[in-house]
Amino acid sequence: MASGRVFRFRGRPPESDFDRGVDGSARRAQAVQSLEESGNGWFWSTDREGRLTFLSRQAADLFGIPMDQLLGQPFAQLFAAPGEEVAARDRLPFVLNRQANFDRLTLQTTHESGHRWWDVSGRISYSSGSFDGYFGFCIDVTDQLASSRSASQAALFDPLTRLPNRLNMTQFMADHIGGARRCAVMLLDLDRFKGVNDTLGHPGGDALLKQVAGRLQKIIGDKQKIFRLGGDEFEVVLPGRDDEETLGALAAEIISSLSQPYSINGIRCVIGASVGISISPRDGTTGDELTQKADLALYAAKSGGRGCFRFFSDSFLEIAEERRQLEEDLRDALVRDELWVAYQPLVCAISERVTGVEALVRWTHPRRGPISPEKFVPIAEEANLIDALGEWIIRKACEDAAGWPAEIRLAINVSPVQFANEALPSIITSALANSGLPPSRLELELTEGIFLANSTETEAMFKRLKAIGLRLSLDDFGTGYASLGYLRTAPFDKIKIDQSFVRGANESGSRNAAIIAAIVALAGALNMETTAEGIETLDQLELVRSLGVSHIQGYVYSKPLDNDGLKESLSSGVWTIRPKGPAKHRSERRTIYRKAGAIIGSYYHSVTVRNISETGAYIEGLIDVPTGTQIILDFGDGRMEMAVVRRVSDRGYGVEFGSTLITSPEGTLTTRKVVSPYLLATHGLAGAAHAGKSKTLHFTGPPTTETIAAHLGLTIPSEAPSPQGSTASASITDLSDSVRSLIAAVSPLQNLAITKPGYEGGRHLKPEEWDRLKLAVEHSPNAQLKYIIALVVLTGAGFRELLAAKWSDIDLEQRSWTIPPSESGEGRTVRISDAALKILGDLPRSRSCDHLIINPRTNKPFHSVFGSWDAARKKAGLADVSIHDLRRSMKSSW
Repeated sequence: MASGRVFRFRGRPPESDFDRGVDGSARRAQAVQSLEESGNGWFWSTDREGRLTFLSRQAADLFGIPMDQLLGQPFAQLFAAPGEEVAARDRLPFVLNRQANFDRLTLQTTHESGHRWWDVSGRISYSSGSFDGYFGFCIDVTDQLASSRSASQAALFDPLTRLPNRLNMTQFMADHIGGARRCAVMLLDLDRFKGVNDTLGHPGGDALLKQVAGRLQKIIGDKQKIFRLGGDEFEVVLPGRDDEETLGALAAEIISSLSQPYSINGIRCVIGASVGISISPRDGTTGDELTQKADLALYAAKSGGRGCFRFFSDSFLEIAEERRQLEEDLRDALVRDELWVAYQPLVCAISERVTGVEALVRWTHPRRGPISPEKFVPIAEEANLIDALGEWIIRKACEDAAGWPAEIRLAINVSPVQFANEALPSIITSALANSGLPPSRLELELTEGIFLANSTETEAMFKRLKAIGLRLSLDDFGTGYASLGYLRTAPFDKIKIDQSFVRGANESGSRNAAIIAAIVALAGALNMETTAEGIETLDQLELVRSLGVSHIQGYVYSKPLDNDGLKESLSSGVWTIRPKGPAKHRSERRTIYRKAGAIIGSYYHSVTVRNISETGAYIEGLIDVPTGTQIILDFGDGRMEMAVVRRVSDRGYGVEFGSTLITSPEGTLTTRKVVSPYLLATHGLAGAAHAGKSKTLHFTGPPTTETIAAHLGLTIPSEAPSPQGSTASASITDLSDSVRSLIAAVSPLQNLAITKPGYEGGRHLKPEEWDRLKLAVEHSPNAQLKYIIALVVLTGAGFRELLAAKWSDIDLEQRSWTIPPSESGEGRTVRISDAALKILGDLPRSRSCDHLIINPRTNKPFHSVFGSWDAARKKAGLADVSIHDLRRSMKSSW
């Protein structure tokens, strides 16, 4: 019997010439016998109970069971039990019970030759006008089904990763999304994957994608929910999921896992991942809607520095629409003369003579006015306009430079996309020929991204450009992908030191000056010039000069000029500029209103950032935090920075960062380091800052700044920054001996206990709730809070009355406390119990302050403790408990 054949049982066909007469019957019998002998089909019949009364001999041989054992057995037992996906109405026992004809019911049998599939057809049989059973036949359809499934597999699954593909995703989402059903969509894009593809080739990239698919399956679990859309883009669809906290933790886990090193043919590779998330029905009710919204969130994640996740927000639609409109306007700007070129001087560090300029493209929009290059240049790159824009800049700048009265050099930036264009040398040659500018006056500034392309093609382009006679400069050195190996072979004439190394180079503990010195030494050894860009202050200028930088570029000498202004400045033939500007660098403060988090001890506080600069910020939301306290600021998405409180005002705190912030490509300030998403998820910090939620953090070991920083992988500066001429106070975790002994004393809360259950009236705390609250109060950053809570419970006084109380109001001999009248109430006298008297005896006192409750670090009274009390309640999970509930819950003896 041939393997993989398909059999179909059919009922008796309509009578024809083939059936009529003796010859017809004989032919029909021959056809039946031929079908049975071929092994492609067999016949059967049953009684009214569905038990076999006839079976082709070939079928008995097929099952390897003697005929006498088969006859009398239920016909349905010949076939394997159907899967859960098969509806009850399509199962053979149900079909037989209907006592009606049926055709082509596809069923599977198991026998000695393996699993086979059959199309089963049957017709009802009558005897004396009543149902007497079935007769029919089977046709082997194994090969047809295998071929069909193979085609389906090819159509619905990615051949490389074996994951479901885009078409499969469309069908899956159609089945699981719609109406008010909950569903989450995660769109993933691999960061820096192109570099792997370019350096290891497509086979290396394919091997990496397989490993990525494997890691995703390990995290998600169900392969059917992971889809490869193409290239390095994946999508995860999670029906029934809409909890942002859980989804955020999952996205963080995905980013962390995909960011771990890979081994490709023995070569270590590291990439990253960004994730955009949309949720149904909030963000849409169709697959297309959710994928589009997830894509917008993914773009926001990539714009936010990559390696992070974003949930869709309606504001992303506005951003996308603005980008679309800007892209359209940019296409028109190239033909409407809305673009122009500005020129920023490059000055000799010794003579202060202008030796060249850098061409900078500018766009003056007819309605929007000036648009920053940081906004429209990335749009040009994504819209495939960068080649046209770059060619226009080259031709325009060469034309301008040819008309300058002094023969200074012209530097033009060339993007990696332009550098990869084989026509670049021809474009430059044409621009030089048309303008008449000598090639020796032209300098191309190339970023380190050019080294991601094929090394052979890169070397060939270097040779073609140098053959023209122009100069090459390596821009933004040290911030990209370059290595010393590239410098050894690449024909650069100059290295430009990125402004990120200049900023903060004068600050105590900064290594930037050492890096600049190393770059200068390297350039000198390779016979190259150096340019330090972004110099804005006189102290920065003095530093880079002392380190041997040969050329300076920045506002300390001149802002970019238009062509007419430059020609006027060069009119004398030699242009020398005297530096001017601020004596020292002071970070520009940017006014913002942004939610963030502050970690002090084991508690996470929700705070608001009012303004921010590279070196510090002004925050609101903390209570009773003394000057000198070290904190960890969380700006979200793993962007964390150590800081120290420098100034305290009535409304907020001025903090100084342990290391300066940097400017992102989007022009926003951001931290230099990103905490691992895995660590954030582990400690419940994923998305906490933006959620505005205060919470207790759970770490092993004492809840000190050092412990928390170690858990999060943050580095505490060896020497905490401090204003000149001042000494920082001790942090909360580094207390004086007297304060440490105060905290170590037996807590006054230990003697307070909850009454037995059954108290009526108001909220009643359970003993376990009191234990949590007591622990939170005892570990509050406010060391006095435990005494304050105990006293307001024991005396019945209010918080404000206790904070306003002075020792002169207390008569310890008479055990009385006189509370003077106030706007909120009349004066009264409170009896001091033995327990309250003991607490008063433990309170620290100050000769310079007569208040009952003072800050032991400053010897000044507290203005409020409501923030500390609120934080303790939230930390204990009892945010709704009031001090009145606490009083009512205590034993009457107290």
